[in-house]
Amino acid sequence: MNKTRNQKFYILLPILLAVTLAVGILTGATMADPKSGKSNFISSLVKFKEILTYVERDYVDEVDAEKLVGEAITEMLEKLDPHSVYIPAKDRELTNSQLEGEFDGIGIEFNIIKDTIYVITPLEGGPSEAVGLLSGDKIVEVDGEIVAGIGITNRDVFDLLRGPKGTEVGLGIKRRSEGAILHFNIIRDKIPQHSVAASYIIQEDIGYIKVTRFAATTYDEFYTALTDLQDQGMKKLILDLQNNPGGYMDRAIKMADEFISGNKMIVYTDGKQDRYDSEARARKNGVFEEGALIVLINEGSASASEIVSGAIQDNDRGLIVGRRSFGKGLVQNQIPLSDGSELRLTISRYYIPSGRSIQRPYDGKSLEYYEDYITRHTNGELFHQDSIKINDSLTYTTSKGRVVYGGGGIIPDHFVAIDTSMNSEYLRKILYNSVYREYPLSYYQKNKGKLKKMDYQDYYDNFVVTDDMLQDFAKMAAANGIELDQLGLDDSSDLLKIYMKAEIAKLVWDSKGFYPIFNQQNEILQAALDLFDEAEALAEVK
Repeated sequence: MNKTRNQKFYILLPILLAVTLAVGILTGATMADPKSGKSNFISSLVKFKEILTYVERDYVDEVDAEKLVGEAITEMLEKLDPHSVYIPAKDRELTNSQLEGEFDGIGIEFNIIKDTIYVITPLEGGPSEAVGLLSGDKIVEVDGEIVAGIGITNRDVFDLLRGPKGTEVGLGIKRRSEGAILHFNIIRDKIPQHSVAASYIIQEDIGYIKVTRFAATTYDEFYTALTDLQDQGMKKLILDLQNNPGGYMDRAIKMADEFISGNKMIVYTDGKQDRYDSEARARKNGVFEEGALIVLINEGSASASEIVSGAIQDNDRGLIVGRRSFGKGLVQNQIPLSDGSELRLTISRYYIPSGRSIQRPYDGKSLEYYEDYITRHTNGELFHQDSIKINDSLTYTTSKGRVVYGGGGIIPDHFVAIDTSMNSEYLRKILYNSVYREYPLSYYQKNKGKLKKMDYQDYYDNFVVTDDMLQDFAKMAAANGIELDQLGLDDSSDLLKIYMKAEIAKLVWDSKGFYPIFNQQNEILQAALDLFDEAEALAEVK
């Protein structure tokens, strides 16, 4: 036995047990024996310590006690519900930065193509843009170490490029127009992350806002987008929450309050402890409490997205269009632990105004829970409204008497099936391969001067992805191991042209240029545009 390792373990063990004890206190789980009234908690903790001690001391191979304990905690939490999770210290900063609205780094959007880090776009105002990094640059060295062709992952890229504000990182860049590797020293800085990906007038007086998550800055971004659209003459609104996984509940409440009038309920929570019980009502005069409203959801809309769409549906404030949402109705508390790790523990359920919970059933198998999309695809729910499994025992009514259901996500007022008319096996292979973005990037690099001079409206109206471009794309796909399927290419050509045009636009005008083009094939959005008469009628009924 390694003596030093053993000593470290016995120093570590009390800390680990203290953490375990803290978790037990926080859950309020004493596991009391109903006959004796005595707690089994201490005896369970002693048993855990005893087994861990034997494993560390006597197991035939060396073990990492900290890793074992982390895995044990993860397994324990998985038995509770799919949203109570343990986040190791090394992952905590990255995980939290996805919600905080900003992080320290160099400021690029990247993709890994053929085991190489490609700069998709330097973020506006960030340090990478300032030193001259360009879309299409390949990052081949970081601080003198080769990073191309080594099996690099997204996690590796975050670890290498993110760091405290003011610190320096050296990049070796391979640029198409240059023979030698270019070297840049970049000082990391605060990088804002935006959660309102696009907002624009989609036609006449109809506005569109795409919200990708509910982060620290989401409400402020949303409010700015909403008022800007109103200044442009917007009278009707489409709020796109498709594939929005949620985030901060309070930002969702503030967003819903812009639509819902009076003192109407938005959401309330109920937990084991009274301190986790709360209710949120409309409190202020929102800027869009009147006017037709349509909210778009699908199977990827979860948590805070369901709070907004559920509050709007239950208060009969607008139409919900799309497919059944994910079904997450549990609230987590972020609990920092002494070693820098974090516990996200479910402390209450939330209920939308009709009184329904939209949490899906959970049988202790998190993999199956998160792969529910496959189940919905298999049972036909994504294609036929009649295939949605409704729990008739969980029937509720909206403020105006419409019937809604609990127990498994928000069921939309208008169902829109997935459009498979242009799908093919060839298209599926392409979308799961880096060539999907590699060809637009290659085209952009060759035609950057021309594209940069174009006005966006001119590009939107007149730029055409030609059949010759499709053939070039197919050749690149073949070089990436996707054999040409001419019939599949022909069947999916119209859809591929939209995808490619949108991806090229993103390289020039970021997501604001991407969505107006990409949305041409968004079947849920296109269906919503024909439903404003009904949305207006609902808005007028008091």
